[in-house]
Amino acid sequence: MKKIAFVYGNFNILHPGHLRLLKFAKESCNYLIVGVNSDKLANNTNLLQEDIRLESIKATSYVDEAFLLDEDVLEYIKRKKPNILVKGKEFENRYNPEEEIMKSYEGKILFSSGEIGFSSLNLLKDFDTSFLNLAHDNKFIKRHKVEKSKLIDYINKFSNLNVLVIGDTIIDEYITCDALGMSQEDPTIVVTPISNKKFIGGAAIVASHAKTLGAKVSYISVAGVDENFEYTQEYLTQLGINTYLLKDSTRPTTLKQRFRAQNKTLLRVNHLKQHNIAKDLEEKILKRISNTNESYDLIIFSDFSYGVLTEKVIKNITAYSQKKSIFMVADSQSSSQIGDIAKFKNMDIVTPTEREIRLSINDFESGLVVLSQKLHEKSDAKYIFTTLGSEGVMIYNSNKNELLTDNISALNINPKDVSGAGDSFLTSTSMAKIVGASIWESAYLGSLAAAIQVSRVGNIPIKKDELIKEINF
Repeated sequence: MKKIAFVYGNFNILHPGHLRLLKFAKESCNYLIVGVNSDKLANNTNLLQEDIRLESIKATSYVDEAFLLDEDVLEYIKRKKPNILVKGKEFENRYNPEEEIMKSYEGKILFSSGEIGFSSLNLLKDFDTSFLNLAHDNKFIKRHKVEKSKLIDYINKFSNLNVLVIGDTIIDEYITCDALGMSQEDPTIVVTPISNKKFIGGAAIVASHAKTLGAKVSYISVAGVDENFEYTQEYLTQLGINTYLLKDSTRPTTLKQRFRAQNKTLLRVNHLKQHNIAKDLEEKILKRISNTNESYDLIIFSDFSYGVLTEKVIKNITAYSQKKSIFMVADSQSSSQIGDIAKFKNMDIVTPTEREIRLSINDFESGLVVLSQKLHEKSDAKYIFTTLGSEGVMIYNSNKNELLTDNISALNINPKDVSGAGDSFLTSTSMAKIVGASIWESAYLGSLAAAIQVSRVGNIPIKKDELIKEINF
């Protein structure tokens, strides 16, 4: 017996949140029908044309049948009597006019936003499975009229920027091993180290990206009294970055070791302490900024929750930036640690992962768009870029007079090392926005930078010429 599920909506830009909902709906039935609201029914001038929206739904592998819905949805449900109606989790505690009709013939309404950890790499029927390191999102490019010449012009204007980066310094050490096999005494993998290499990480790589992309850069951070302090100081100074690196004897410079064999990470070992810096270090940082003669165009908060960006530091620098009308962006990572992106108020751009938003607003059920709306309400961030790994990035624009959301697919579908993708995205996107790019153009340049970053092992600063080279659509 055919068990039919029904989903309806505008589906303006088909993003991962929609795909997760459709996957859930398909798993609840054996025949999924999707109604795409017609232009007349939607009555929203910010929507793409109905035929474009319908085409996107039809290209999705979970959908068995899709059509333009041009009548009251209640009339459609009365006539077709689907077994299941699937709606987003955000509708669960609201009035749902479909409920009474569904009950009349023993139909059910299910509420879900889909599986949180879901990857959409194989969702589309026409997905290109050829072995490509970089595949442009041509639909996004066409949708927003992204032009190659304009992107190159924005990159060339990076040299006009004066950027301040402040946050946690991290050293990434990659230890390449030869896998010897399984221990005979216990079920343990045995390896022998072959070589090791250090890379600048954390806020330091953000500063490095900004510098090699052409900007004038200043860097403020705290490190331990150890050899990695000297390594960081020397590395950044050689790049030409104005570096103010304070010493803290109560903590080591954060070191993250990755043991790798056959291009796979076997184990990560973190050497760190996460307590907040002392008040005297806070005062030195704030004094350095308040007494500077620099005229910054951009301040980047690169937070890994290791103690540099205390509440006092964030609050005072934010006030300083607002007073001087400086563009502010922030990233607060929650990987093995717990950060809070919402502690950064009034940012122009924030770039959290989905998990980081959910942790920040304590919501583990809502869909992606609702999450962005809630984070905007809590922190007043103007633009929210939710980075989704292999699903790409979802863009949320708080300007109600423009398109609110869109999605860029991951441009590198065969990454070698995903570490540092978010840092390169944050840097390139924010710099592009300041020099005149639209939020859509900015996001695309950021996605290109991230695609370059994940194509190689270790954090290596992206150069201006590298980014220009990949604008080949």
